Amino acid sequence: MQRINYFIEGLQGAGKSTFVRRLSEYLKDYQVFREGDYSPVELAWCAYVTKKQYEDIREAYPSLSEEIGAKTVTERDHRIICYTQILTEIPGFHKQLEQYEIYNGNFDRESFEKVVFERFGRWQGEGQIFECSIFQNIIENQMLYFMMTDEEILSFYAKLCQVLADRPYRIIYLDVEDIAGAIEVIRKERSDDNGNELWFPMMIKYLEESPCGRKYGLKGLDGLVMHLEQRRNLERRIAGEIFKEKAVVVKAKEYELSDVM
Repeated sequence: MQRINYFIEGLQGAGKSTFVRRLSEYLKDYQVFREGDYSPVELAWCAYVTKKQYEDIREAYPSLSEEIGAKTVTERDHRIICYTQILTEIPGFHKQLEQYEIYNGNFDRESFEKVVFERFGRWQGEGQIFECSIFQNIIENQMLYFMMTDEEILSFYAKLCQVLADRPYRIIYLDVEDIAGAIEVIRKERSDDNGNELWFPMMIKYLEESPCGRKYGLKGLDGLVMHLEQRRNLERRIAGEIFKEKAVVVKAKEYELSDVM
C-alpha cells in the first residue's frame, strides 16, 4: 500500500512550518520538502535554467562555481539551482538568480503552466511532506502577475487535480480568519535581533510592484490584507470545489494531528 503524501497549505502566518515540523516528528520516515529545498513539484526560491544558462552562471561566478554545482539538480534538459541556500556577500548574485525563477512574471502564462503540469505529472512520490507547494506560490503568481480571474484559477486547479488523479495525497489547509492579526505576529517573528523587520517590507514591495498591485493600488498593510483575504477565499473554494475529499480544512493553530491524519 502506498504511503500518502501531505501538502501543507495556508496563508503567511498560518503556522505551516510549525505544522510541517510536528507532522514530520510524527511521521519520522517521511521525506520533508520545505521552501527553498529542491523539490520534485515546487520551484520556489530556485532558479530553473537551461544547460547553457547554467554554464554561463557558473562562469560569471567562478568563486561560487563549486557551491553552485553542489546546490544544483539536473532535471531532463534543465538545471534547478537552490540559490537561496548559497551564502555569499557577492553583490547581485541572489538578485540575478531570482530572474530565473518561474514566478514573479518571469515566465509567460503558457510556459509557466507547462512547467507546473509537467513536473507534477512526472512526480511519483510517496511518504512525502511538502510545505506550501501546491497553492501559495502558484496562486500568488496567478493573481498578482497574470491577474487571472478566480474562474481561470479554478480551471487551472481542475486540470492539476486531473494530473494528480492516481496519486496518494492529501492537502491540509490551515485556515486563517484574522489575517491582520496573523500578519502582525509574523512581522515580529521575522525580524532580526535588533527588531528590524525583514519579511514585511519585502512582502509589501512584492505586492505593490506587481502588475495587480499597481493596477488596483494595493499599498501597505491594508492592501496586503485585502489581497490575502481574496486569496484565502479562493483557496477555500479550490479546496472544497476542486480537491474535495483530498483536502482537509482546519483552523490555523487550533487543530490536533488526529484531525487530519
